[in-house]
Amino acid sequence: MYIAGFVIPVPEERRETFRKWSQAASALLMEYGCLEVVESWEDNVPDGDQTDFRKAVAARPGEKIVFSWQVWPDGQSVQRVEKAMAEDPRFDPPADLPFDQKRLIMGCFRPIHSTRAK
Repeated sequence: MYIAGFVIPVPEERRETFRKWSQAASALLMEYGCLEVVESWEDNVPDGDQTDFRKAVAARPGEKIVFSWQVWPDGQSVQRVEKAMAEDPRFDPPADLPFDQKRLIMGCFRPIHSTRAK
């Protein structure tokens, strides 16, 4: 298992546009082997004294935080999709992308522990 994680500031009024974009992007990622995509809209994101999600992405007034992750079989799968992003025009961002991708935070992780309910 390999995890790609994201923190994204999205204008509150673009929530439905983001949801639709995310749904289409998720379907495309699944074509390339992604096992699961979770997009989570801010519900309880407190302001921190030193740092927090908003500070991390320089969120502006009226923006909400999306916390997102993708589950991949392995790191090589992510490398393949990153290469495909440069070659498959379906990955080209739309002109009306519902967030500022310069402020998106992304990172990939190898799990060291995972617990699931039965």
